[in-house]
Amino acid sequence: MDHGIITHIDLFKSDDAEDVGDNIIMPGVIDTHVHINEPGRTDWEGFDSATKAAAAGGTTTVVDMPLNSSPVTISSLSLKEKITASANQLHVNCGFYGGLIPGNQSELKGLIEGGVLGIKCFLVHSGIHDFPNVTLEEMEKAMPILSECNVPLLVHCELESKQIENDFINHPTSYQHYLASRPKKWENDAVDLMILLSEKYNCSIHIVHVSSAEALQSIQKAKEKGLKVTAETCAQYVYFNAEDIPDGECIYKCAPPIRERENNELLKIALKNGVLDFITTDHSPAPPSLKEIESGNFMKAWGGIAGIQYLLPASWSALRGTLSLEAFIPLLTSHPAKFIHTDKNKGEIAVGYDADLVCWNPDKKFVANKNRVQFRHKISPYIGKEFFGAIHQTIVQGETVFLENEIINLNKGKWLQRR
Repeated sequence: MDHGIITHIDLFKSDDAEDVGDNIIMPGVIDTHVHINEPGRTDWEGFDSATKAAAAGGTTTVVDMPLNSSPVTISSLSLKEKITASANQLHVNCGFYGGLIPGNQSELKGLIEGGVLGIKCFLVHSGIHDFPNVTLEEMEKAMPILSECNVPLLVHCELESKQIENDFINHPTSYQHYLASRPKKWENDAVDLMILLSEKYNCSIHIVHVSSAEALQSIQKAKEKGLKVTAETCAQYVYFNAEDIPDGECIYKCAPPIRERENNELLKIALKNGVLDFITTDHSPAPPSLKEIESGNFMKAWGGIAGIQYLLPASWSALRGTLSLEAFIPLLTSHPAKFIHTDKNKGEIAVGYDADLVCWNPDKKFVANKNRVQFRHKISPYIGKEFFGAIHQTIVQGETVFLENEIINLNKGKWLQRR
């Protein structure tokens, strides 16, 4: 065993072991940023379909965001509704985040006592009206509570400023106009603000889906200063590039947007040198009508990418020229496990750890086939793309859930609650 990898040679030490040939076995992938949307918007996605898709991609643990379910997870009562909705539908392990919105600071301790793994907020409109963004004043009320409880605040870092000149309204199908409508400055300013607040309140801040390479220097300086700041990026920000995105293809719309190749190469380096801590999907699916598949209208389309099934192969395909396999694996396993405080039982292959494993071949190519997609709506920029890293088998809590393109066992996942 080396860096969480087991080769087929090691398996011969057991009489009842299975030879996995040229595949490797590593800890199951942990995706700490997904939107499952159940209850209330289960026509967008649900626990059954989302966790099947996770298993098909080698992911054994997911953490569900407090939106876009209805109700959103902003109180102990709505958390209980979310847990009830997920019962008997978890094919991989699942944890939950709570939400911070205007006026719900009094609910935070109840959410924390209920076991949420973090609290999420937006600094710009979230896309749905029942999860409004917070102001500086509202965050300053919440941070002492989170600091006392040692719970991280996860932040969508975009601060809307004076709009640059951009004729997006007259070019709604243009990806370049959409990109220009959410400039890097929004992200950079928001990251700088959160770093200041982290230092002021000694509060753990996690910056989700970093897309602007211009924000990396601030994050690095915060870490060097010893502040409680962590950051992630997403598979789409290192696999795709803005130059290659066609107009009218709203399947690529997400917020912050996918940026230029030169920018994205710097994100890869930041993953290599530890400025960015790990990779997620920000799986945020929606029905075809909301994604404006027919109209191609980026201005109207839902801003989210369906990618829960492709975290491992898309990330590896993007990074295999930058990172060794041994350096890559912790970005999907031990690093996110540490962030959600499950690093004593997940993220490694060791005695006493959960038997959450994925068997895959990092050198085997495959094309993402629409007919093998497990998430609800078969619309995603990953479909039809060629990847390195075919998934052979996914094991959850010691039970095989996915094997050779088939889901073969159900309901093997467990709820994760913060201790």
